[in-house]
Amino acid sequence: MSTNVLVAYGTTNGSTAMIAETIAEILRTEGLTAEALPARSVPSAAPYDAVVVGGGLYVGRWHKDARRFVRRHGKALAERPLWLFSSGPLDASASERDIPPVPAVKKAMTRLDAREHVTFGGCLEEGAKGWVARMIVRNGKGGDFRDFDQIEAWAARIGRELPN
Repeated sequence: MSTNVLVAYGTTNGSTAMIAETIAEILRTEGLTAEALPARSVPSAAPYDAVVVGGGLYVGRWHKDARRFVRRHGKALAERPLWLFSSGPLDASASERDIPPVPAVKKAMTRLDAREHVTFGGCLEEGAKGWVARMIVRNGKGGDFRDFDQIEAWAARIGRELPN
């Protein structure tokens, strides 16, 4: 029976959802059963053998749906392999160096004994929701800084760590 992996995510404009879907797709190519779901829609983490949780970064905070997910499902998450990711820097920094987790994510990592955290570049483009996001784009600071080669390599490493 294949290892069943949940990739839960919190996103506002869809960028983190696309990262989560890519992770789930790579896990499936590694022979695992994997699905990407919005964190707010997951009733229980208990049916899954392993979990990846991701959240977009907004003003130095992990997306509220990701924060709520790890709080609400903490007991189940602490009992299975867990990886965390963030997405958000609107520059190439996430591809150039390791960016440490924001404080709330670091605390969750310790509390839940997460195996790893990684920060991926973010994406903020025309049509973004929220006044601040629209101002960032209007001022020419937006763009797509996601490195899908980096994302796929990270997901493949997770896939190799889990039995399929």
